[in-house]
Amino acid sequence: MPIHIKASSEDIAKNVIACGDPGRVDLLSTLLTDVKIVNTHRGLKTITGYYKDSRVTVTTHGIGGPSAAIVFEELHQLGAKRVTRLGTAGGIRRDTRIGDIVVATAAAYNVGGCSMGQYMPGICGATGADPRLTTRILNVLEENSIPYKYGPVFSSDAFYAEDPGFATKMEHYGIVAVEMEAAVLFSLGWMKGFETACVLVISDVLHGEEAFKKYLTTEELAELFIKTGKIILEVYQKYYRGG
Repeated sequence: MPIHIKASSEDIAKNVIACGDPGRVDLLSTLLTDVKIVNTHRGLKTITGYYKDSRVTVTTHGIGGPSAAIVFEELHQLGAKRVTRLGTAGGIRRDTRIGDIVVATAAAYNVGGCSMGQYMPGICGATGADPRLTTRILNVLEENSIPYKYGPVFSSDAFYAEDPGFATKMEHYGIVAVEMEAAVLFSLGWMKGFETACVLVISDVLHGEEAFKKYLTTEELAELFIKTGKIILEVYQKYYRGG
């Protein structure tokens, strides 16, 4: 029984967009009609409404793996069938720039990190995004002529631990960007049986002369979040409107 998202199964749609910042939930609510606030407990603001004729829930998952794991678990308990994280990330690969859209195809994490050590002691979980949902997002981005990058990200448990040395090492491993929740989302999706995807907007970069000099907020990136949010909603409308 969910104890953090104080909602019933009737309140939660099968299609979900999850964000770290509740301000992003407010932003995406402008794309929906018949919006109902279904949870504010613990600051995990959750709304449900309609995009065209698709019922969609937009929720806050907080910061970091443990908070996100609680929200993803409870969404699944309440009937969610697919969850797409829409968040920010720090650019690691040298071709990343602030404002880039990155579709995460997989997520690396430290052994035992992202709360997954509690689920699978001594084992790193399967942290690949759902291929069908992710491919459909890529296709709709291309149909709308929206440029994007894609590839694996690193899910960190320590926001202020990153440094240029970290970025150089992660780029060597093929990592595109760093964020904090994709690994737990992907792992839980495979474990529990719900579809997952993750679309990120680069809010800062960890490489070159721009490293650590600028970090854009939800408000400053609002236009990009509206654009990417519409893409996810269009995917839900086109492929999953019946659930």
